[in-house]
Amino acid sequence: MTRRPVPSDHLTERPGHALVGVVRMPVTGVSPIRSIVRRVVGALVVLAAVVLIVYVDRDDYTDANGDGLSLLDCVYYATVSLSTTGYGDITPVSDTARLVNVLIITPLRVLFLIVLVGTTLEVLTERSRQSLKIQRWRRKVRDHVVVIGFGTKGRSAVSALLGDGVDPASIVVVDTDQRMLDVASSLGLVTVSGSGTRNDVLRVAGVPLARSVVVATNRDDTAVLVTLTARQLAPKAQIVAAVREQENVHLLRQSGADSVVISSETAGRLLGMATSTPSVVEIFEDLLTPDTGLAIAERDVEPSEVGGSPRHLSEIVLGVVRGGRLHRVDAPEVDAVEVGDRLLYVRKVTPAEERAGTENT
Repeated sequence: MTRRPVPSDHLTERPGHALVGVVRMPVTGVSPIRSIVRRVVGALVVLAAVVLIVYVDRDDYTDANGDGLSLLDCVYYATVSLSTTGYGDITPVSDTARLVNVLIITPLRVLFLIVLVGTTLEVLTERSRQSLKIQRWRRKVRDHVVVIGFGTKGRSAVSALLGDGVDPASIVVVDTDQRMLDVASSLGLVTVSGSGTRNDVLRVAGVPLARSVVVATNRDDTAVLVTLTARQLAPKAQIVAAVREQENVHLLRQSGADSVVISSETAGRLLGMATSTPSVVEIFEDLLTPDTGLAIAERDVEPSEVGGSPRHLSEIVLGVVRGGRLHRVDAPEVDAVEVGDRLLYVRKVTPAEERAGTENT
Protein backbone atom coordinates (compact mmCIF):
# COMPACT_ATOMS: atom_id res chain seq x y z
CA MET A 1 0.00 0.00 0.00
CA THR A 2 1.45 3.35 -1.06
CA ARG A 3 1.59 5.94 1.69
CA ARG A 4 0.62 9.52 1.01
CA PRO A 5 3.39 12.07 1.52
CA VAL A 6 2.88 14.04 4.71
CA PRO A 7 2.85 17.83 4.13
CA SER A 8 5.99 19.45 5.51
CA ASP A 9 5.80 21.88 8.42
CA HIS A 10 8.76 23.81 7.02
CA LEU A 11 7.57 26.69 4.87
CA THR A 12 10.74 26.69 2.77
CA GLU A 13 10.01 23.13 1.60
CA ARG A 14 6.51 23.95 0.37
CA PRO A 15 5.79 24.64 -3.31
CA GLY A 16 4.43 28.01 -4.38
CA HIS A 17 0.77 26.98 -4.37
CA ALA A 18 1.08 25.80 -0.74
CA LEU A 19 2.24 29.28 0.33
CA VAL A 20 -0.93 31.03 -0.83
CA GLY A 21 -2.28 32.56 2.38
CA VAL A 22 1.18 32.74 3.92
CA VAL A 23 2.80 34.92 1.27
CA ARG A 24 0.53 37.53 -0.27
CA MET A 25 1.44 39.44 -3.40
CA PRO A 26 -0.10 42.91 -3.85
CA VAL A 27 -3.09 42.97 -6.20
CA THR A 28 -5.21 45.68 -7.76
CA GLY A 29 -8.67 45.47 -6.24
CA VAL A 30 -11.94 45.76 -8.16
CA SER A 31 -15.08 47.04 -6.43
CA PRO A 32 -17.88 44.45 -5.92
CA ILE A 33 -20.40 46.61 -7.81
CA ARG A 34 -18.10 46.93 -10.79
CA SER A 35 -17.45 43.18 -10.77
CA ILE A 36 -21.20 42.37 -10.68
CA VAL A 37 -21.99 44.88 -13.44
CA ARG A 38 -19.23 43.43 -15.61
CA ARG A 39 -20.62 39.91 -15.19
CA VAL A 40 -24.20 40.99 -15.92
CA VAL A 41 -23.07 42.79 -19.06
CA GLY A 42 -21.15 39.69 -20.15
CA ALA A 43 -24.21 37.48 -19.61
CA LEU A 44 -26.41 39.88 -21.58
CA VAL A 45 -23.91 39.96 -24.46
CA VAL A 46 -23.92 36.15 -24.64
CA LEU A 47 -27.73 36.10 -24.49
CA ALA A 48 -28.01 38.71 -27.24
CA ALA A 49 -25.59 36.74 -29.44
CA VAL A 50 -27.69 33.55 -29.13
CA VAL A 51 -30.92 35.46 -29.80
CA LEU A 52 -29.39 36.93 -32.95
CA ILE A 53 -28.13 33.54 -34.17
CA VAL A 54 -31.52 31.87 -33.63
CA TYR A 55 -33.48 34.77 -35.14
CA VAL A 56 -31.36 34.82 -38.31
CA ASP A 57 -31.85 31.05 -38.70
CA ARG A 58 -35.45 30.97 -37.35
CA ASP A 59 -36.81 29.15 -40.42
CA ASP A 60 -34.80 26.06 -39.43
CA TYR A 61 -36.60 25.86 -36.05
CA THR A 62 -40.06 24.67 -35.17
CA ASP A 63 -42.23 25.27 -32.14
CA ALA A 64 -45.15 23.42 -30.61
CA ASN A 65 -47.67 25.73 -32.28
CA GLY A 66 -46.16 25.28 -35.74
CA ASP A 67 -46.54 28.98 -36.60
CA GLY A 68 -42.81 29.81 -36.80
CA LEU A 69 -40.56 31.74 -34.41
CA SER A 70 -41.10 35.35 -33.51
CA LEU A 71 -38.45 37.55 -31.88
CA LEU A 72 -40.00 36.79 -28.50
CA ASP A 73 -39.78 33.05 -29.25
CA CYS A 74 -36.08 33.50 -30.09
CA VAL A 75 -35.44 35.30 -26.82
CA TYR A 76 -37.35 32.57 -24.96
CA TYR A 77 -35.42 29.77 -26.69
CA ALA A 78 -32.07 31.49 -26.06
CA THR A 79 -32.92 31.93 -22.37
CA VAL A 80 -33.99 28.35 -21.70
CA SER A 81 -31.08 26.99 -23.78
CA LEU A 82 -28.40 28.99 -22.00
CA SER A 83 -29.83 28.09 -18.61
CA THR A 84 -29.83 24.40 -19.69
CA THR A 85 -33.55 24.17 -18.87
CA GLY A 86 -34.63 23.05 -22.37
CA TYR A 87 -38.41 22.46 -22.31
CA GLY A 88 -38.39 21.00 -25.83
CA ASP A 89 -41.24 23.15 -27.19
CA ILE A 90 -38.83 24.79 -29.67
CA THR A 91 -36.35 22.57 -31.51
CA PRO A 92 -33.94 22.83 -34.45
CA VAL A 93 -35.17 20.73 -37.40
CA SER A 94 -32.53 21.23 -40.08
CA ASP A 95 -28.98 19.90 -40.08
CA THR A 96 -27.66 23.45 -40.29
CA ALA A 97 -29.56 24.57 -37.18
CA ARG A 98 -28.42 21.52 -35.25
CA LEU A 99 -24.80 22.09 -36.31
CA VAL A 100 -25.04 25.71 -35.17
CA ASN A 101 -26.38 24.49 -31.81
CA VAL A 102 -23.47 22.10 -31.41
CA LEU A 103 -20.65 24.38 -32.58
CA ILE A 104 -21.84 27.83 -31.49
CA ILE A 105 -24.71 27.79 -29.01
CA THR A 106 -23.26 25.04 -26.81
CA PRO A 107 -19.92 26.92 -26.28
CA LEU A 108 -21.94 30.08 -25.58
CA ARG A 109 -23.99 28.11 -23.05
CA VAL A 110 -20.78 27.08 -21.30
CA LEU A 111 -19.56 30.69 -21.36
CA PHE A 112 -22.88 31.85 -19.94
CA LEU A 113 -22.59 29.40 -17.05
CA ILE A 114 -19.02 30.51 -16.41
CA VAL A 115 -20.21 34.10 -16.11
CA LEU A 116 -22.96 33.05 -13.68
CA VAL A 117 -20.57 31.15 -11.41
CA GLY A 118 -17.85 33.73 -11.87
CA THR A 119 -17.39 34.36 -8.16
CA THR A 120 -16.21 30.81 -7.47
CA LEU A 121 -14.05 30.75 -10.57
CA GLU A 122 -12.60 34.14 -9.69
CA VAL A 123 -11.50 32.81 -6.31
CA LEU A 124 -9.85 29.81 -7.95
CA THR A 125 -8.26 32.01 -10.59
CA GLU A 126 -6.98 34.41 -7.95
CA ARG A 127 -5.35 31.54 -6.05
CA SER A 128 -3.70 30.39 -9.27
CA ARG A 129 -2.46 33.91 -10.00
CA GLN A 130 -1.16 34.24 -6.45
CA SER A 131 0.63 30.90 -6.76
CA LEU A 132 2.33 31.93 -10.00
CA LYS A 133 3.27 35.34 -8.58
CA ILE A 134 4.75 33.73 -5.46
CA GLN A 135 6.84 31.29 -7.49
CA ARG A 136 8.09 34.08 -9.76
CA TRP A 137 8.81 36.37 -6.80
CA ARG A 138 10.77 33.68 -4.91
CA ARG A 139 12.99 33.15 -7.96
CA LYS A 140 13.71 36.85 -8.50
CA VAL A 141 13.73 38.44 -5.03
CA ARG A 142 17.12 40.03 -4.33
CA ASP A 143 18.49 43.07 -2.46
CA HIS A 144 15.13 43.88 -0.87
CA VAL A 145 14.16 45.21 2.54
CA VAL A 146 12.42 42.98 5.08
CA VAL A 147 10.40 44.76 7.79
CA ILE A 148 9.59 42.47 10.72
CA GLY A 149 6.64 43.86 12.64
CA PHE A 150 4.14 46.29 11.12
CA GLY A 151 3.01 48.15 14.20
CA THR A 152 3.60 51.87 14.68
CA LYS A 153 7.37 51.55 14.30
CA GLY A 154 7.18 49.24 11.31
CA ARG A 155 4.68 51.45 9.48
CA SER A 156 6.81 54.52 10.13
CA ALA A 157 9.88 52.69 8.78
CA VAL A 158 7.99 51.72 5.62
CA SER A 159 6.73 55.30 5.19
CA ALA A 160 10.31 56.55 5.39
CA LEU A 161 11.45 53.98 2.82
CA LEU A 162 8.65 54.89 0.43
CA GLY A 163 9.39 58.59 0.99
CA ASP A 164 12.99 57.94 -0.04
CA GLY A 165 11.79 56.45 -3.33
CA VAL A 166 12.13 52.74 -2.51
CA ASP A 167 9.97 50.58 -4.79
CA PRO A 168 7.06 49.09 -2.75
CA ALA A 169 7.59 45.77 -4.54
CA SER A 170 11.06 45.54 -2.95
CA ILE A 171 9.69 45.73 0.61
CA VAL A 172 8.52 42.58 2.42
CA VAL A 173 6.52 42.82 5.64
CA VAL A 174 6.45 39.97 8.18
CA ASP A 175 3.75 39.97 10.87
CA THR A 176 1.26 37.69 12.60
CA ASP A 177 -1.61 40.19 12.63
CA GLN A 178 -3.70 39.77 9.48
CA ARG A 179 -5.12 43.29 9.83
CA MET A 180 -1.64 44.77 9.69
CA LEU A 181 -0.78 42.58 6.72
CA ASP A 182 -3.90 43.82 4.91
CA VAL A 183 -2.77 47.41 5.46
CA ALA A 184 0.70 46.58 4.15
CA SER A 185 -0.76 44.80 1.12
CA SER A 186 -2.91 47.84 0.31
CA LEU A 187 0.34 49.83 0.03
CA GLY A 188 1.63 47.45 -2.64
CA LEU A 189 3.98 45.54 -0.32
CA VAL A 190 4.64 41.81 -0.33
CA THR A 191 3.52 40.29 2.98
CA VAL A 192 4.40 37.09 4.83
CA SER A 193 2.16 35.81 7.63
CA GLY A 194 4.14 34.32 10.49
CA SER A 195 6.40 35.01 13.44
CA GLY A 196 9.73 36.70 12.73
CA THR A 197 11.34 34.45 15.34
CA ARG A 198 10.88 31.41 13.08
CA ASN A 199 13.75 30.52 10.81
CA ASP A 200 11.56 29.21 7.99
CA VAL A 201 9.31 32.30 8.00
CA LEU A 202 12.35 34.56 7.52
CA ARG A 203 13.62 32.28 4.76
CA VAL A 204 10.29 32.57 2.94
CA ALA A 205 10.55 36.36 3.30
CA GLY A 206 13.92 36.16 1.54
CA VAL A 207 16.06 37.34 4.46
CA PRO A 208 19.17 35.39 3.26
CA LEU A 209 19.14 37.53 0.07
CA ALA A 210 17.93 40.79 1.64
CA ARG A 211 19.85 44.04 1.56
CA SER A 212 18.44 45.27 4.86
CA VAL A 213 16.34 43.92 7.72
CA VAL A 214 14.28 46.21 9.95
CA VAL A 215 13.34 44.67 13.31
CA ALA A 216 10.33 46.60 14.62
CA THR A 217 8.75 44.20 17.11
CA ASN A 218 6.83 45.36 20.20
CA ARG A 219 8.99 43.50 22.75
CA ASP A 220 12.73 43.76 23.37
CA ASP A 221 13.18 40.03 24.00
CA THR A 222 11.42 39.27 20.71
CA ALA A 223 13.65 41.79 18.95
CA VAL A 224 16.76 40.03 20.29
CA LEU A 225 15.57 36.62 19.07
CA VAL A 226 14.54 37.99 15.66
CA THR A 227 17.89 39.74 15.27
CA LEU A 228 19.80 36.57 16.16
CA THR A 229 17.83 34.56 13.62
CA ALA A 230 18.13 37.20 10.90
CA ARG A 231 21.89 37.58 11.42
CA GLN A 232 22.37 33.82 11.19
CA LEU A 233 20.50 33.76 7.87
CA ALA A 234 22.02 36.95 6.44
CA PRO A 235 25.58 37.56 7.69
CA LYS A 236 26.12 40.55 5.36
CA ALA A 237 22.72 42.25 5.55
CA GLN A 238 22.26 45.61 7.26
CA ILE A 239 20.14 44.91 10.35
CA VAL A 240 18.44 47.83 12.10
CA ALA A 241 16.52 47.11 15.30
CA ALA A 242 14.27 49.14 17.57
CA VAL A 243 14.44 48.64 21.32
CA ARG A 244 12.41 50.15 24.13
CA GLU A 245 14.97 50.20 26.93
CA GLN A 246 18.55 51.47 26.93
CA GLU A 247 19.74 48.50 28.99
CA ASN A 248 18.89 46.13 26.11
CA VAL A 249 20.94 47.91 23.46
CA HIS A 250 24.04 45.79 24.07
CA LEU A 251 21.94 42.62 23.70
CA LEU A 252 20.76 43.74 20.26
CA ARG A 253 24.29 44.61 19.20
CA GLN A 254 25.63 41.29 20.46
CA SER A 255 22.85 39.58 18.55
CA GLY A 256 24.10 41.15 15.32
CA ALA A 257 22.26 44.47 14.90
CA ASP A 258 24.28 47.09 13.01
CA SER A 259 22.14 49.95 14.32
CA VAL A 260 19.88 50.15 17.36
CA VAL A 261 17.23 52.82 17.85
CA ILE A 262 15.96 53.42 21.39
CA SER A 263 12.32 54.26 20.81
CA SER A 264 11.22 55.13 24.35
CA GLU A 265 14.23 57.32 25.25
CA THR A 266 14.15 59.12 21.91
CA ALA A 267 10.46 59.90 22.33
CA GLY A 268 11.08 60.95 25.94
CA ARG A 269 13.83 63.40 24.95
CA LEU A 270 11.61 64.95 22.31
CA LEU A 271 8.79 65.29 24.83
CA GLY A 272 11.12 66.98 27.31
CA MET A 273 12.52 69.33 24.67
CA ALA A 274 9.01 70.22 23.49
CA THR A 275 8.21 71.73 26.91
CA SER A 276 11.01 74.30 26.65
CA THR A 277 12.12 74.46 23.00
CA PRO A 278 9.19 73.32 20.82
CA SER A 279 10.76 74.83 17.69
CA VAL A 280 13.69 72.42 17.99
CA VAL A 281 11.27 69.49 18.05
CA GLU A 282 9.57 70.87 14.93
CA ILE A 283 12.92 70.92 13.14
CA PHE A 284 13.58 67.33 14.19
CA GLU A 285 10.19 66.27 12.82
CA ASP A 286 10.90 68.14 9.59
CA LEU A 287 14.25 66.40 9.17
CA LEU A 288 12.71 62.99 9.86
CA THR A 289 9.96 63.54 7.26
CA PRO A 290 11.60 62.85 3.89
CA ASP A 291 8.81 64.17 1.64
CA THR A 292 8.49 67.76 2.83
CA GLY A 293 10.66 70.70 3.94
CA LEU A 294 14.14 69.56 4.96
CA ALA A 295 15.46 66.01 4.91
CA ILE A 296 18.66 64.22 5.88
CA ALA A 297 20.29 62.57 2.88
CA GLU A 298 23.56 60.86 1.94
CA ARG A 299 25.62 61.24 -1.23
CA ASP A 300 29.08 60.53 -2.68
CA VAL A 301 31.78 63.18 -2.57
CA GLU A 302 32.15 64.96 -5.91
CA PRO A 303 35.63 65.19 -7.50
CA SER A 304 35.66 68.98 -7.10
CA GLU A 305 35.13 68.61 -3.33
CA VAL A 306 38.06 66.25 -2.66
CA GLY A 307 40.63 67.85 -0.37
CA GLY A 308 38.24 70.49 0.96
CA SER A 309 36.71 70.76 4.40
CA PRO A 310 33.20 69.33 4.76
CA ARG A 311 32.32 72.35 6.88
CA HIS A 312 32.89 74.73 3.97
CA LEU A 313 30.62 73.09 1.41
CA SER A 314 27.46 74.73 0.11
CA GLU A 315 25.23 72.21 1.91
CA ILE A 316 24.97 71.74 5.66
CA VAL A 317 27.08 68.61 6.24
CA LEU A 318 26.38 66.67 9.45
CA GLY A 319 28.91 63.88 9.09
CA VAL A 320 31.26 61.97 6.81
CA VAL A 321 31.11 58.21 6.25
CA ARG A 322 34.59 56.81 5.64
CA GLY A 323 35.33 53.11 5.47
CA GLY A 324 31.87 52.28 6.70
CA ARG A 325 32.29 54.39 9.85
CA LEU A 326 30.43 57.65 10.54
CA HIS A 327 32.48 60.67 11.73
CA ARG A 328 31.00 63.94 12.95
CA VAL A 329 31.73 66.88 10.70
CA ASP A 330 34.06 68.44 13.29
CA ALA A 331 36.11 65.25 13.79
CA PRO A 332 39.83 65.76 12.95
CA GLU A 333 39.87 62.49 10.94
CA VAL A 334 37.65 64.07 8.30
CA ASP A 335 39.02 67.59 8.25
CA ALA A 336 39.52 67.05 4.49
CA VAL A 337 37.22 64.85 2.44
CA GLU A 338 38.73 62.04 0.40
CA VAL A 339 37.75 59.99 -2.65
CA GLY A 340 35.23 57.33 -1.61
CA ASP A 341 33.78 59.33 1.28
CA ARG A 342 30.06 59.83 1.60
CA LEU A 343 28.49 62.97 3.02
CA LEU A 344 25.55 63.04 5.39
CA TYR A 345 23.90 66.41 4.75
CA VAL A 346 20.67 68.40 5.03
CA ARG A 347 18.77 68.47 1.76
CA LYS A 348 15.94 70.79 0.78
CA VAL A 349 13.00 68.91 -0.69
CA THR A 350 11.94 70.59 -3.93
CA PRO A 351 8.28 71.53 -4.58
CA ALA A 352 8.09 68.80 -7.27
CA GLU A 353 9.22 66.20 -4.74
CA GLU A 354 6.69 67.52 -2.22
CA ARG A 355 3.89 67.17 -4.78
CA ALA A 356 5.06 63.66 -5.66
CA GLY A 357 5.12 62.71 -1.99
CA THR A 358 1.59 64.09 -1.54
CA GLU A 359 0.33 62.12 -4.54
CA ASN A 360 1.95 58.92 -3.23
CA THR A 361 0.17 59.27 0.08
